[in-house]
Amino acid sequence: MVSDVLKKEYPFSGKRLNLDGLNYHYLDEGSGAPVVMVHGNPSWSFYYRNLVLALRDRYRCIVPDHIGCGFSDKPGDDRYEYTLSRRVDDLEKLLEQLGVTENITLVVHDWGGMIGMAYAVRHPERIKRLVILNTGAFHLPTTKPFPLGLRICRDTVLGTLLVRGFNAFSAGASYVGCKRNPMNAELRALYQLPYDTWQNRIATLRFVQDIPLAPGDRAYDLVSAVSDGIGQFKNLPMLICWGELDFVFDMHFLAEWRQRFPHAEVHSYPDCGHYILEDAKDAVIPLVSEFLGRTEQV
Repeated sequence: MVSDVLKKEYPFSGKRLNLDGLNYHYLDEGSGAPVVMVHGNPSWSFYYRNLVLALRDRYRCIVPDHIGCGFSDKPGDDRYEYTLSRRVDDLEKLLEQLGVTENITLVVHDWGGMIGMAYAVRHPERIKRLVILNTGAFHLPTTKPFPLGLRICRDTVLGTLLVRGFNAFSAGASYVGCKRNPMNAELRALYQLPYDTWQNRIATLRFVQDIPLAPGDRAYDLVSAVSDGIGQFKNLPMLICWGELDFVFDMHFLAEWRQRFPHAEVHSYPDCGHYILEDAKDAVIPLVSEFLGRTEQV
């Protein structure tokens, strides 16, 4: 039953790149200028399916599943280092392998913001436009308390049990991630599909554990470098679409984006949550499509 629904909702033939013996799954749909879509945690390439369907007649849509996510391999810590820097390396290797090294439109959501923008700071000359969806590319804003739920998942044995034993993070996100249009049971099942065992939930936990909060945390210096580097993109076309009821990437994060990129085009939805492409797809997907067309010659 789930597989039939998946084929209908996700009608793609994925491809795989060998990354040091690991299968790195990605979508490569359509042709034209590249649109690279980078997902976060605990979603996967499925999150971008409707945007791919809307754009692939005009653009080459490239959507990786991070290692440990979606249809990519889910190795243990002995075979893969679940760190931000490794995620950026993986994305870089994929795009190099595909020959995608110029004129990139980058679409980012959740952890995809840090991964994608870290790649952009490495290769600023390759980036043409940016689409920002409930994410960050800087440290936790000073006005934003770190959510207790994330603290429990990040720092406690109970959090490990909840995330890996009961799939609490993926399941919870599928319930609270949409506010205007809550997911039905079938859709929630598809978001959770890759995360069906303790082993297959490793990335869901490691992403949370990799959130840097203080100097000395593993990813802290990289996040600082990205935060310092993204200002160079202030003159690029940027579209920001935001669900205001996101419990993590909330209005504190949006205020930071607005402050850093005052010329960005912003569409904010007071009744929508974290999964903005799901919650407000009828509004946001046409906006992204129109934005790309309008800025093609910029």
